[in-house]
Amino acid sequence: MLQTHVIKKILLVDDNVLFLKMLSRAFEKAGFACTTCESAAAAIDYLRKETTDAILSDYQMPEMDGLEFRRYVLSQPALQNIPFIFLTNFSDQDVMTKGLDLQAVDYVLKDTPVNVIVSKLNNLIETFSKQRELSELEIKKAVSALNIKSVPQSAPQIKGYEINFWHQSFQDIPGGDFIDFITVTDRFSFIVLGDVMGKKWMAWFLSFSFLSYVRAAVRFGVLSEEYSPASILQKVNQIICYDEALKDILSSLSLLMIDHEANKVVYAGAGDLPVVHYNAKAKTVSTLNSSGLLLGLFPTATYDEIEVELEDGDQLFIFTDGMIDYSAGEETKTDYKKFVDRLQHIATPENSFIKLKDYILSQQAAAQVDDCSIIHLYKAPEKL
Repeated sequence: MLQTHVIKKILLVDDNVLFLKMLSRAFEKAGFACTTCESAAAAIDYLRKETTDAILSDYQMPEMDGLEFRRYVLSQPALQNIPFIFLTNFSDQDVMTKGLDLQAVDYVLKDTPVNVIVSKLNNLIETFSKQRELSELEIKKAVSALNIKSVPQSAPQIKGYEINFWHQSFQDIPGGDFIDFITVTDRFSFIVLGDVMGKKWMAWFLSFSFLSYVRAAVRFGVLSEEYSPASILQKVNQIICYDEALKDILSSLSLLMIDHEANKVVYAGAGDLPVVHYNAKAKTVSTLNSSGLLLGLFPTATYDEIEVELEDGDQLFIFTDGMIDYSAGEETKTDYKKFVDRLQHIATPENSFIKLKDYILSQQAAAQVDDCSIIHLYKAPEKL
């Protein structure tokens, strides 16, 4: 089988145009795809649209120096794991320490022969790539062997309702978002959407502990004929606060109970985003706000619940903060109102999930900064 040669991409940043041109020619001759920027500001503009396998940046530049540029890269979740190397004329140990404290991979002095710089960077990229691949491969093997998932493959069939969901992990690495659907009797079903604080694999591993406690609390509640989402959340929170392994870990949680016979949904939340309710008759959206604190914060926390009677065509949208967070320059911003306004525009008395998904996918060109999860509950009209 033929192997595809992958061209390594590198971003060179230096205000010395002559040195930049000389260095880029050497890298291109060595087979790199090379992009040059004469300032940190120009490099930031480039990184907002493109990615790279490594960044080689001058330390001393006007307006924004190399350290400030490095701080910007570290502040961006999509960029912070890119190998970063400083170019400098200095050999001062204090200067080098400042850069290494910002997790720079290395320093390269500008008087180093160009072919040595190219070789050194090539080896660094190869090493990082192999370490990343090995780490992800080992974790994926462990996941496969354990056969555990924090997000189901499909939603259940519930009489009178249609449930859909969409999930995208950040950088295709499973993170802290978890989803579950629990059918406990012919009458009652539960929807679970949580988000463990943290990033990537560590949050993903912890999500199973939270999900296990939620499942157990729901099942034990059913045994005692206790179906209240608020009561279930309170029990889960107390257990987590007294669990030595989890007591310093926080998670949001949206818990909804569907009562098929009474045709109602009861919702309780723990530090989650307000659930959005679309009223088909009025063709308006409103929010269901919960005052519950994040799970794991205080063992004495209490939770309230909201009861909603859904009419034909009514819909509920439950989502994590990855749906409303986005990258804006050097910081991550949140715009819940913008997303709710979009739901108002998308929702119709017919099932709106396809239009919702199309909108979400159209926005994926924007920088995703966290796991994204949304669950859509539609009250289907009775078929004649």
